[in-house]
Amino acid sequence: MTTTATGTPPPGPAAVHAPRRPVDLFVGVGGLCLIAVLLLAVRAVTDGLIGPGTLRALLPSGPLFLAAVGANLALVLLVCASALLTLFAGALRDLLRAGSAAVAAYALTSAVNAVLFTLIGPGRTPAVAPGAPVDLFTGATLGYVAAALAYLLTMPAGQPRVRSLLWAATATSAACALLAGVTSLSALLLTVIAGVTCSGLLGYAVGAGTPPPAHGLLRAELRRFGLEPAAVVPAGTDPEGDPRHLVELAGGGRAEAVVLGSENTLGFWRRLRDLLLLRGPFAPRMLYGVRRRAEHAALMAHAVRAAGVATPRVLAVGEPRPGTVLLVRELPDVRPLDDLAGEEFTDALLDRCWEALGRLHRHRVAHGNLHGATVGTGPDGGIVLTGVGRGSVAAPPLTVSLDDAALVALLAARVGAERAVASAVRALGVPATAAMLPFLQPPGLPYPLRRALRARKGLLGRLRAAVIEVAPEAPAEPARVERMRPRTVVSVIVATAVGLVLLYQLTGVDLSAVGRADPGWALAAFATATACMVAAAMVLIGFVPVRLPWWRSVLVQYAASFVRIAAPAGLGSIAVNTRFAIKAGASTPLALSGVGLGQLVGLLVHVPLLLVCAYLTGTSYWTGFTPSPTVVTIAIAVTSIVAAVLLSPRLRRALADRVRPYLRGVLPRLLDTLQRPASLATGLGGTVLLTVAFVLCLYFSVLAFAPDPAGVSLVAVAVVFLAGNAIGSAAPTPGGLGAVEAALIGGLTAVAGVPAAVALPAVLLFRVFTFWFPVLPGWAAFSYLQRREAV
Repeated sequence: MTTTATGTPPPGPAAVHAPRRPVDLFVGVGGLCLIAVLLLAVRAVTDGLIGPGTLRALLPSGPLFLAAVGANLALVLLVCASALLTLFAGALRDLLRAGSAAVAAYALTSAVNAVLFTLIGPGRTPAVAPGAPVDLFTGATLGYVAAALAYLLTMPAGQPRVRSLLWAATATSAACALLAGVTSLSALLLTVIAGVTCSGLLGYAVGAGTPPPAHGLLRAELRRFGLEPAAVVPAGTDPEGDPRHLVELAGGGRAEAVVLGSENTLGFWRRLRDLLLLRGPFAPRMLYGVRRRAEHAALMAHAVRAAGVATPRVLAVGEPRPGTVLLVRELPDVRPLDDLAGEEFTDALLDRCWEALGRLHRHRVAHGNLHGATVGTGPDGGIVLTGVGRGSVAAPPLTVSLDDAALVALLAARVGAERAVASAVRALGVPATAAMLPFLQPPGLPYPLRRALRARKGLLGRLRAAVIEVAPEAPAEPARVERMRPRTVVSVIVATAVGLVLLYQLTGVDLSAVGRADPGWALAAFATATACMVAAAMVLIGFVPVRLPWWRSVLVQYAASFVRIAAPAGLGSIAVNTRFAIKAGASTPLALSGVGLGQLVGLLVHVPLLLVCAYLTGTSYWTGFTPSPTVVTIAIAVTSIVAAVLLSPRLRRALADRVRPYLRGVLPRLLDTLQRPASLATGLGGTVLLTVAFVLCLYFSVLAFAPDPAGVSLVAVAVVFLAGNAIGSAAPTPGGLGAVEAALIGGLTAVAGVPAAVALPAVLLFRVFTFWFPVLPGWAAFSYLQRREAV
């Protein structure tokens, strides 16, 4: 199989993005002019082409309201889903274009509303439906409909089902608002024009991605260097994200042309991340600018060939247009190690790999990117090294040791730890093989090699053991490769953010107010906190398929409250509940699946409640026809978190390792539970009761300090708790300590409108009842259950 000079097989031809279209600019400018003309005819806009009252009589208000709520929620969720799909596809420019168009459309409709309100004046009320709020006209043009329309017109190609559903949800939302009298037909026309206008302007401003130079420019630049191209075929991108072309030369042979552009910063951000997380000698080189990258690639190719090692020769470094550098390499016939069969890995092949790397190191040249796609064999059986652009000349000994560790790990993945170590001993000797032991750890290996080793669990451990067996005197302590671990970075960031938020919330608050809580409401909060323990016991009893005593099940929940002060949120209760189910007679897989089912059902109840309550926050019949800023903010935050987790291999792996043991047997357990209505009712009822009890506990805690209890919205408090609980579950602190308090205080002040002087003592009271108070009885319960061998 033939590879490119970067060490990876060329993918199929990639579609070239279209340049910015002048028609987009024409549509955008024309739309702005049309909006200006319509604003001049302000009387026609305010009165509407059809009276709202006439349209409102067409449908009953109840079904109309429900249809609007469903369509608006669907609109928010579909946009979030589309954004995630675009991110997963790697189309960041497409997402930027669509997202910017949506934001611009919302801003433009808000500006139009402000202009309309100013032109009408306080003495003239627009013709809206009877009973609607006087200030409803400030939202006459539907900003969220314009944003959805702009997103639809600029979203990337593909996603046909999402696109169809988005069109349906957008049309339904607009129709419901029109039929309810929330907006007029002429105002809705302005909404559509605003969406189309912003889609055109942002489509032209951001573009569909900067295309690589046209084939004519590439051919002219190749001819400048005496390379006559017979054919130039797009071949996707290289590992750095740069456009790549395959060139068939008229005189015979093939070449690879890589277009280095300043807009592609993917490789830069990866190297910057490694520079921050890895210690100096182990961090990659930071190459600023496309010229330096091209120069370094040419230097490395020359240095490797001068060391007597085969590598693709750089044929040309040109500039087809300003800001773009063309790097042309020859494309030899190379079979990477990843494509070789197992029987081809003879001892002679392993020795040739070490011999090639040894030549590099004798000339103080380090490869820096050894993995199965950058090491291969040529037609004559010799070793060819590709992807040398990340290497270095005058390499320090530590970098050389990392190369040795990468090669022995690469060979171990194909021939086993013992044969790989034996080949290293033949090539380097026992002392040098022993010296690489401290560097056999994932952070020091190239990312593609680390990814390959994940599929071979324990290989690095076996490799280290094989080195120690050959050289017992080898240093067993791993080298300090990481400057700081990602978990440390996350913990520091979270702790700093939480501390700043809490410090801000504490400013000007009298902490002695905690002692002035209303006794009645405080007692009600304590009662609902106690009900949480009973509800959690119901969940366990309902979803675990063995008979569990009620009294001990409640004690287990208190014991879990004691354990969670030393474990991240959720892990303590999962571990204790699983252990209790096993001791009660359930097999380990059955206990894990039962507890996992309870967690899954809790999530399935939690998320819809959060969305519905967020939507209904501050909602009346009239304002229910537009999504509240709360639900939009929550949707954006959740989408960002999901994207961060799923796009990061480290976070994705950590999440999978955390939940896999508890969800492995969930589906069979769910099907079994569905056949037992009593157990299903107990588990599902406990899940709902648990959430309701927590919400009421926080609500009663707020009422204990609120001067006007009637002004506190239960729905808003529910949103605050549901969002704060989600943040606490994600925080890397025991029980979400710090993060939950900051989220609840901030949410109560921002969402529920509770003053900070009331929110702080209310949250402290809530956390005392639900987190700190159960610790003491939890310790006693844990000790009792241990003595009875129940956990």
